[in-house]
Amino acid sequence: MASALNPLLDAVEAPPVALVQSWTAGRNFPEDRPLLDLAQAAPGWPMATDLAQHAATKLMEPEAGRYQPILGTSALRAALANETNRVYGASVKAEETAITSGCNQAYVVAIMALARAGDQVILPAPWYFNHKMTLDMLGIEAAMLPCRPENAMVPDPDAAARLITPRTRAIVLVTPNNPTGAIYPAAILQAFHDLAAARGLALIVDETYRDFIPSEGPPHALLRDPAWSETVVQLYSFSKAYAMPGLRVGAVVAGAPTIAAIQKALDSIAICACQPGQAAALYGLERLGSWRRERAAEMQARLAAFREAMAPLADRFPIISAGGFFAYCRHPFGDDAMAAAKRLADEAAIMAMPGSAFGPGQERAIRFAFGNIAPERARLAVERLQAMT
Repeated sequence: MASALNPLLDAVEAPPVALVQSWTAGRNFPEDRPLLDLAQAAPGWPMATDLAQHAATKLMEPEAGRYQPILGTSALRAALANETNRVYGASVKAEETAITSGCNQAYVVAIMALARAGDQVILPAPWYFNHKMTLDMLGIEAAMLPCRPENAMVPDPDAAARLITPRTRAIVLVTPNNPTGAIYPAAILQAFHDLAAARGLALIVDETYRDFIPSEGPPHALLRDPAWSETVVQLYSFSKAYAMPGLRVGAVVAGAPTIAAIQKALDSIAICACQPGQAAALYGLERLGSWRRERAAEMQARLAAFREAMAPLADRFPIISAGGFFAYCRHPFGDDAMAAAKRLADEAAIMAMPGSAFGPGQERAIRFAFGNIAPERARLAVERLQAMT
Protein backbone atom coordinates (compact mmCIF):
# COMPACT_ATOMS: atom_id res chain seq x y z
CA MET A 1 0.00 0.00 0.00
CA ALA A 2 1.34 3.43 -0.92
CA SER A 3 2.06 5.83 1.91
CA ALA A 4 -0.57 8.51 2.48
CA LEU A 5 0.33 12.05 1.49
CA ASN A 6 0.20 14.98 3.85
CA PRO A 7 -3.46 16.03 3.36
CA LEU A 8 -2.63 19.72 3.71
CA LEU A 9 -0.07 19.60 0.90
CA ASP A 10 -2.16 17.21 -1.15
CA ALA A 11 -5.04 19.69 -1.10
CA VAL A 12 -2.96 22.63 -2.34
CA GLU A 13 -3.59 23.59 -5.95
CA ALA A 14 -1.02 22.64 -8.57
CA PRO A 15 1.44 25.45 -9.44
CA PRO A 16 -0.55 27.66 -11.84
CA VAL A 17 2.44 28.88 -13.87
CA ALA A 18 3.52 25.32 -14.60
CA LEU A 19 -0.01 24.52 -15.78
CA VAL A 20 -0.09 27.49 -18.16
CA GLN A 21 3.37 26.62 -19.49
CA SER A 22 2.23 23.05 -20.16
CA TRP A 23 -0.27 24.34 -22.73
CA THR A 24 2.53 25.37 -25.09
CA ALA A 25 5.16 22.78 -24.17
CA GLY A 26 6.38 20.86 -27.20
CA ARG A 27 4.74 23.17 -29.72
CA ASN A 28 6.76 24.75 -32.51
CA PHE A 29 6.29 28.46 -33.08
CA PRO A 30 7.41 29.92 -36.43
CA GLU A 31 9.63 33.00 -36.51
CA ASP A 32 6.81 35.13 -37.91
CA ARG A 33 4.48 34.07 -35.08
CA PRO A 34 6.57 33.56 -31.93
CA LEU A 35 5.20 32.54 -28.58
CA LEU A 36 4.55 35.61 -26.40
CA ASP A 37 5.12 34.78 -22.74
CA LEU A 38 3.12 37.16 -20.57
CA ALA A 39 2.60 34.59 -17.82
CA GLN A 40 5.45 34.23 -15.32
CA ALA A 41 6.93 37.62 -14.50
CA ALA A 42 10.55 37.81 -15.59
CA PRO A 43 12.52 40.85 -16.70
CA GLY A 44 12.51 41.14 -20.48
CA TRP A 45 16.21 41.93 -20.57
CA PRO A 46 19.33 40.03 -19.51
CA MET A 47 21.51 40.67 -16.51
CA ALA A 48 24.00 43.48 -16.86
CA THR A 49 27.09 42.06 -18.55
CA ASP A 50 29.45 43.09 -15.78
CA LEU A 51 27.15 41.59 -13.12
CA ALA A 52 27.05 38.28 -15.00
CA GLN A 53 30.83 38.31 -15.36
CA HIS A 54 31.24 39.09 -11.67
CA ALA A 55 28.97 36.18 -10.70
CA ALA A 56 30.87 33.86 -13.05
CA THR A 57 34.17 34.92 -11.49
CA LYS A 58 32.80 34.26 -8.02
CA LEU A 59 31.62 30.83 -9.14
CA MET A 60 35.23 29.89 -9.87
CA GLU A 61 36.41 30.72 -6.36
CA PRO A 62 36.79 27.87 -3.83
CA GLU A 63 34.38 29.65 -1.49
CA ALA A 64 31.56 29.31 -4.03
CA GLY A 65 31.07 25.63 -3.27
CA ARG A 66 30.93 26.00 0.49
CA TYR A 67 28.12 26.74 2.87
CA GLN A 68 27.53 30.41 3.55
CA PRO A 69 26.22 31.94 6.79
CA ILE A 70 22.59 30.97 7.26
CA LEU A 71 21.33 34.56 7.28
CA GLY A 72 23.55 35.66 4.41
CA THR A 73 27.04 37.02 4.00
CA SER A 74 27.89 39.90 6.31
CA ALA A 75 28.79 42.12 3.34
CA LEU A 76 25.43 41.63 1.61
CA ARG A 77 23.44 42.08 4.82
CA ALA A 78 25.28 45.32 5.55
CA ALA A 79 24.78 46.56 1.99
CA LEU A 80 21.07 45.70 2.11
CA ALA A 81 20.69 47.62 5.38
CA ASN A 82 22.48 50.61 3.86
CA GLU A 83 20.30 50.50 0.74
CA THR A 84 17.13 50.17 2.81
CA ASN A 85 18.15 53.16 4.89
CA ARG A 86 18.94 55.18 1.75
CA VAL A 87 15.59 54.41 0.13
CA TYR A 88 13.39 54.87 3.21
CA GLY A 89 15.37 57.26 5.39
CA ALA A 90 15.49 54.50 7.99
CA SER A 91 18.07 53.19 10.45
CA VAL A 92 17.86 49.44 9.85
CA LYS A 93 20.81 47.42 11.17
CA ALA A 94 22.51 44.58 9.32
CA GLU A 95 21.42 42.17 12.04
CA GLU A 96 17.81 43.07 11.20
CA THR A 97 18.16 41.52 7.75
CA ALA A 98 18.18 37.99 6.37
CA ILE A 99 19.14 36.81 2.88
CA THR A 100 16.98 34.07 1.40
CA SER A 101 16.84 31.88 -1.71
CA GLY A 102 14.40 34.17 -3.48
CA CYS A 103 11.52 36.26 -2.18
CA ASN A 104 9.14 33.29 -2.17
CA GLN A 105 11.36 31.70 0.45
CA ALA A 106 11.44 35.00 2.31
CA TYR A 107 7.65 34.86 2.55
CA VAL A 108 7.58 31.22 3.61
CA VAL A 109 10.06 31.67 6.45
CA ALA A 110 8.40 34.91 7.58
CA ILE A 111 5.05 33.12 7.82
CA MET A 112 6.69 30.20 9.65
CA ALA A 113 8.18 32.65 12.13
CA LEU A 114 4.89 34.41 12.81
CA ALA A 115 2.07 31.86 12.59
CA ARG A 116 1.27 28.20 13.12
CA ALA A 117 -1.42 25.75 12.06
CA GLY A 118 -4.85 26.98 13.09
CA ASP A 119 -3.87 30.66 13.01
CA GLN A 120 -5.17 33.20 10.49
CA VAL A 121 -3.39 35.60 8.13
CA ILE A 122 -5.18 38.32 6.17
CA LEU A 123 -4.45 38.35 2.43
CA PRO A 124 -5.61 40.96 -0.09
CA ALA A 125 -7.61 39.34 -2.87
CA PRO A 126 -6.88 38.76 -5.66
CA TRP A 127 -3.80 37.31 -4.04
CA TYR A 128 -0.42 36.12 -5.23
CA PHE A 129 -1.11 32.39 -5.51
CA ASN A 130 2.13 31.26 -3.83
CA HIS A 131 1.18 33.28 -0.74
CA LYS A 132 -2.13 31.44 -0.48
CA MET A 133 -0.52 28.07 -1.28
CA THR A 134 1.99 28.56 1.54
CA LEU A 135 -0.74 29.25 4.08
CA ASP A 136 -2.74 26.24 2.91
CA MET A 137 0.16 23.82 3.20
CA LEU A 138 0.97 25.10 6.69
CA GLY A 139 -2.63 24.77 7.90
CA ILE A 140 -3.03 28.55 8.32
CA GLU A 141 -6.35 30.13 7.35
CA ALA A 142 -6.26 32.85 4.69
CA ALA A 143 -8.79 35.58 5.47
CA MET A 144 -9.74 37.20 2.16
CA LEU A 145 -9.54 41.01 2.02
CA PRO A 146 -11.24 41.99 -1.26
CA CYS A 147 -9.61 44.66 -3.43
CA ARG A 148 -12.12 46.35 -5.72
CA PRO A 149 -11.85 48.17 -9.07
CA GLU A 150 -13.70 51.18 -7.67
CA ASN A 151 -10.83 51.57 -5.16
CA ALA A 152 -8.13 51.07 -7.83
CA MET A 153 -7.56 47.55 -6.41
CA VAL A 154 -6.12 49.03 -3.21
CA PRO A 155 -7.16 47.22 0.00
CA ASP A 156 -9.20 48.98 2.69
CA PRO A 157 -7.75 49.08 6.23
CA ASP A 158 -11.24 49.36 7.73
CA ALA A 159 -12.31 46.19 5.92
CA ALA A 160 -9.18 44.47 7.25
CA ALA A 161 -10.05 45.52 10.79
CA ARG A 162 -13.38 43.72 10.48
CA LEU A 163 -11.59 40.49 9.55
CA ILE A 164 -9.36 40.37 12.63
CA THR A 165 -10.11 37.58 15.09
CA PRO A 166 -8.23 36.21 18.11
CA ARG A 167 -6.51 33.81 15.69
CA THR A 168 -5.16 36.55 13.38
CA ARG A 169 -1.38 36.84 13.41
CA ALA A 170 -0.49 39.00 10.42
CA ILE A 171 -1.69 41.14 7.53
CA VAL A 172 0.06 40.69 4.18
CA LEU A 173 0.36 43.50 1.62
CA VAL A 174 2.04 43.38 -1.79
CA THR A 175 3.00 46.67 -3.45
CA PRO A 176 3.35 47.08 -6.37
CA ASN A 177 0.84 44.31 -6.34
CA ASN A 178 1.02 40.90 -7.91
CA PRO A 179 -1.30 40.24 -9.75
CA THR A 180 -3.00 43.61 -10.18
CA GLY A 181 -0.03 45.98 -10.49
CA ALA A 182 -1.69 48.38 -8.03
CA ILE A 183 0.71 50.62 -6.12
CA TYR A 184 -0.51 51.27 -2.59
CA PRO A 185 -0.38 54.92 -1.43
CA ALA A 186 1.86 55.68 1.52
CA ALA A 187 -1.16 56.81 3.57
CA ILE A 188 -2.85 53.43 3.08
CA LEU A 189 0.29 51.58 4.13
CA GLN A 190 0.52 53.80 7.21
CA ALA A 191 -3.10 53.06 8.08
CA PHE A 192 -2.45 49.33 7.83
CA HIS A 193 0.64 49.74 10.02
CA ASP A 194 -1.32 51.61 12.65
CA LEU A 195 -4.03 48.94 12.61
CA ALA A 196 -1.51 46.10 12.93
CA ALA A 197 0.41 47.85 15.69
CA ALA A 198 -2.76 48.61 17.65
CA ARG A 199 -3.94 45.01 17.41
CA GLY A 200 -0.57 43.35 18.08
CA LEU A 201 -0.22 41.91 14.57
CA ALA A 202 2.66 41.69 12.15
CA LEU A 203 2.43 43.66 8.91
CA ILE A 204 4.22 41.77 6.11
CA VAL A 205 4.93 44.11 3.20
CA ASP A 206 6.16 42.33 0.06
CA GLU A 207 8.00 44.90 -2.08
CA THR A 208 9.38 42.61 -4.77
CA TYR A 209 8.62 45.21 -7.47
CA ARG A 210 9.62 48.28 -5.45
CA ASP A 211 12.31 49.33 -7.91
CA PHE A 212 9.69 49.88 -10.63
CA ILE A 213 7.57 52.48 -8.82
CA PRO A 214 7.64 55.55 -11.09
CA SER A 215 7.49 58.28 -8.43
CA GLU A 216 10.54 59.62 -6.65
CA GLY A 217 11.01 59.40 -2.91
CA PRO A 218 10.40 56.60 -0.41
CA PRO A 219 7.35 54.41 -1.06
CA HIS A 220 6.31 54.77 2.59
CA ALA A 221 7.51 55.90 6.02
CA LEU A 222 6.98 52.66 7.91
CA LEU A 223 10.67 51.95 8.47
CA ARG A 224 11.27 55.45 9.85
CA ASP A 225 9.10 54.71 12.86
CA PRO A 226 11.44 54.09 15.84
CA ALA A 227 9.27 51.10 16.76
CA TRP A 228 9.04 49.68 13.21
CA SER A 229 10.64 46.38 14.20
CA GLU A 230 7.73 45.54 16.51
CA THR A 231 5.30 45.39 13.58
CA VAL A 232 6.85 45.55 10.10
CA VAL A 233 8.31 42.60 8.19
CA GLN A 234 9.54 43.73 4.77
CA LEU A 235 10.22 41.30 1.92
CA TYR A 236 12.43 42.15 -1.05
CA SER A 237 13.74 40.48 -4.19
CA PHE A 238 16.95 41.06 -6.12
CA SER A 239 15.51 39.01 -8.99
CA LYS A 240 13.52 41.75 -10.70
CA ALA A 241 15.79 44.71 -9.91
CA TYR A 242 18.88 43.04 -11.40
CA ALA A 243 17.25 40.61 -13.87
CA MET A 244 18.60 37.59 -11.99
CA PRO A 245 15.60 35.43 -10.99
CA GLY A 246 17.52 32.25 -11.73
CA LEU A 247 20.11 33.11 -9.06
CA ARG A 248 17.39 33.04 -6.36
CA VAL A 249 18.27 35.82 -3.92
CA GLY A 250 15.67 37.54 -1.76
CA ALA A 251 15.64 39.22 1.62
CA VAL A 252 13.72 39.92 4.81
CA VAL A 253 13.99 43.05 6.95
CA ALA A 254 12.50 42.52 10.41
CA GLY A 255 13.10 42.86 14.12
CA ALA A 256 15.78 40.76 15.77
CA PRO A 257 13.39 38.20 17.35
CA THR A 258 11.76 37.55 13.97
CA ILE A 259 15.15 37.21 12.29
CA ALA A 260 16.22 34.71 14.97
CA ALA A 261 13.15 32.59 14.26
CA ILE A 262 13.72 32.90 10.50
CA GLN A 263 17.27 31.61 10.94
CA LYS A 264 15.89 28.35 12.32
CA ALA A 265 13.56 27.95 9.37
CA LEU A 266 16.26 28.76 6.82
CA ASP A 267 18.65 26.25 8.34
CA SER A 268 16.01 23.56 7.89
CA ILE A 269 15.12 24.44 4.28
CA ALA A 270 18.11 25.49 2.17
CA ILE A 271 20.63 26.41 4.89
CA CYS A 272 21.81 29.41 2.86
CA ALA A 273 21.44 31.28 -0.40
CA CYS A 274 24.12 30.39 -2.96
CA GLN A 275 27.36 32.34 -2.82
CA PRO A 276 27.50 33.49 -6.49
CA GLY A 277 23.94 34.77 -6.23
CA GLN A 278 24.75 36.71 -3.08
CA ALA A 279 27.87 38.10 -4.72
CA ALA A 280 25.77 39.22 -7.69
CA ALA A 281 23.24 40.91 -5.40
CA LEU A 282 26.05 42.71 -3.56
CA TYR A 283 27.57 43.84 -6.85
CA GLY A 284 24.19 45.16 -7.95
CA LEU A 285 23.63 47.12 -4.74
CA GLU A 286 27.09 48.64 -4.82
CA ARG A 287 27.57 49.35 -8.53
CA LEU A 288 24.39 49.14 -10.58
CA GLY A 289 22.24 51.95 -9.24
CA SER A 290 22.21 53.78 -12.59
CA TRP A 291 21.55 50.53 -14.49
CA ARG A 292 18.64 49.77 -12.18
CA ARG A 293 17.13 53.23 -12.68
CA GLU A 294 17.46 52.87 -16.45
CA ARG A 295 15.59 49.58 -16.31
CA ALA A 296 12.88 51.21 -14.18
CA ALA A 297 12.47 53.89 -16.84
CA GLU A 298 12.33 51.20 -19.50
CA MET A 299 9.60 49.43 -17.55
CA GLN A 300 7.54 52.62 -17.49
CA ALA A 301 7.97 52.82 -21.26
CA ARG A 302 6.71 49.24 -21.55
CA LEU A 303 3.68 50.05 -19.43
CA ALA A 304 2.92 53.12 -21.56
CA ALA A 305 3.31 51.06 -24.74
CA PHE A 306 1.03 48.33 -23.39
CA ARG A 307 -1.65 50.84 -22.40
CA GLU A 308 -1.46 52.53 -25.79
CA ALA A 309 -1.59 49.23 -27.66
CA MET A 310 -4.56 48.02 -25.59
CA ALA A 311 -6.59 51.23 -26.01
CA PRO A 312 -8.49 49.98 -29.11
CA LEU A 313 -9.52 46.92 -27.08
CA ALA A 314 -10.83 48.88 -24.09
CA ASP A 315 -14.32 47.50 -24.63
CA ARG A 316 -13.18 43.85 -24.80
CA PHE A 317 -10.05 43.76 -22.58
CA PRO A 318 -10.38 46.76 -20.24
CA ILE A 319 -7.42 47.32 -17.93
CA ILE A 320 -8.59 47.12 -14.32
CA SER A 321 -5.23 48.06 -12.84
CA ALA A 322 -1.61 48.17 -13.99
CA GLY A 323 1.85 48.82 -12.56
CA GLY A 324 5.03 47.03 -11.56
CA PHE A 325 5.20 44.16 -14.06
CA PHE A 326 1.48 43.51 -14.47
CA ALA A 327 -1.74 44.58 -16.13
CA TYR A 328 -4.89 43.04 -14.69
CA CYS A 329 -7.61 42.98 -17.33
CA ARG A 330 -11.14 41.82 -17.93
CA HIS A 331 -11.55 39.29 -20.71
CA PRO A 332 -14.57 38.81 -23.00
CA PHE A 333 -14.73 35.01 -23.03
CA GLY A 334 -17.27 34.21 -20.33
CA ASP A 335 -16.98 33.14 -16.71
CA ASP A 336 -14.16 30.61 -16.99
CA ALA A 337 -10.78 32.31 -16.71
CA MET A 338 -8.87 29.06 -17.12
CA ALA A 339 -10.63 28.33 -20.41
CA ALA A 340 -10.02 31.90 -21.54
CA ALA A 341 -6.30 31.70 -20.79
CA LYS A 342 -6.01 28.36 -22.57
CA ARG A 343 -7.77 29.82 -25.57
CA LEU A 344 -5.18 32.62 -25.68
CA ALA A 345 -2.43 29.99 -25.68
CA ASP A 346 -4.08 27.81 -28.31
CA GLU A 347 -5.33 30.45 -30.73
CA ALA A 348 -3.04 33.46 -30.21
CA ALA A 349 0.20 31.87 -28.93
CA ILE A 350 -0.01 34.13 -25.88
CA MET A 351 0.66 32.79 -22.40
CA ALA A 352 -1.18 34.72 -19.70
CA MET A 353 -2.38 33.89 -16.21
CA PRO A 354 -6.07 33.21 -15.56
CA GLY A 355 -7.69 35.32 -12.87
CA SER A 356 -8.91 32.16 -11.14
CA ALA A 357 -5.27 31.46 -10.15
CA PHE A 358 -5.51 34.49 -7.85
CA GLY A 359 -8.56 33.49 -5.86
CA PRO A 360 -12.36 33.31 -5.98
CA GLY A 361 -14.37 35.89 -7.86
CA GLN A 362 -11.69 36.40 -10.53
CA GLU A 363 -13.13 34.32 -13.38
CA ARG A 364 -13.49 37.32 -15.68
CA ALA A 365 -9.87 38.45 -15.20
CA ILE A 366 -6.59 37.81 -17.00
CA ARG A 367 -3.12 38.90 -15.84
CA PHE A 368 -0.66 40.04 -18.49
CA ALA A 369 2.98 40.39 -17.40
CA PHE A 370 3.73 43.25 -19.78
CA GLY A 371 7.18 43.64 -18.23
CA ASN A 372 8.28 40.48 -20.04
CA ILE A 373 8.08 41.97 -23.53
CA ALA A 374 9.41 44.95 -25.44
CA PRO A 375 6.93 47.58 -26.75
CA GLU A 376 6.83 46.15 -30.27
CA ARG A 377 5.87 42.77 -28.84
CA ALA A 378 3.03 44.44 -26.92
CA ARG A 379 1.62 45.70 -30.20
CA LEU A 380 1.99 42.21 -31.66
CA ALA A 381 0.08 40.73 -28.73
CA VAL A 382 -2.75 43.20 -29.21
CA GLU A 383 -2.96 42.39 -32.92
CA ARG A 384 -3.50 38.75 -31.98
CA LEU A 385 -6.12 39.65 -29.36
CA GLN A 386 -7.94 41.77 -31.95
CA ALA A 387 -8.09 38.81 -34.30
CA MET A 388 -9.88 36.66 -31.71
CA THR A 389 -13.68 36.57 -31.79
